[in-house]
Amino acid sequence: MQEILDKLEKMTAMELSELVKAIEEKFGVTAAAPTMMAAGPAGAGDEAKEDEKTDFDVVLLSSGDKKIQVIKVVREITGLGLKEAKALVDECPSTIKSELPKDDAEKIKAQIEEVGGQADLK
Repeated sequence: MQEILDKLEKMTAMELSELVKAIEEKFGVTAAAPTMMAAGPAGAGDEAKEDEKTDFDVVLLSSGDKKIQVIKVVREITGLGLKEAKALVDECPSTIKSELPKDDAEKIKAQIEEVGGQADLK
C-alpha cells in the first residue's frame, strides 16, 4: 500500500483527477458522495461557506476557427481518443471536465482559450 501512496504523491493534480475518474468508472463508485456528506448540516456560521463554490465543470462553448487545435487540447486534457474528443468538440456546449478545483478548472479553460476555443466554468 505504501508503494501506491508513493506513486500517488508524485502525480500531478490533473493525473490524480483522471485517476479518480477511471476508478469511478471501473468500480461504479463516486468520489463525490463523501465530499457532500462532509459538508453535512450547516450551522449559522457556515452559510457563507455553502455559498462559495469549490468544484467547477469546464464547459467548451465553441471551438472557434481552430477546431483541430481545440480537439488536440481536449484529447490532452481528457485522455480521450480522437473520435471521442472530436465528438465533444462537435457537440458544443459540452462538459470537458467535471468537479475540479477552481485553479485546475481555470488552467484547463486557459488551455482551450489559448488555441482559439471558448470555454466557461460552471
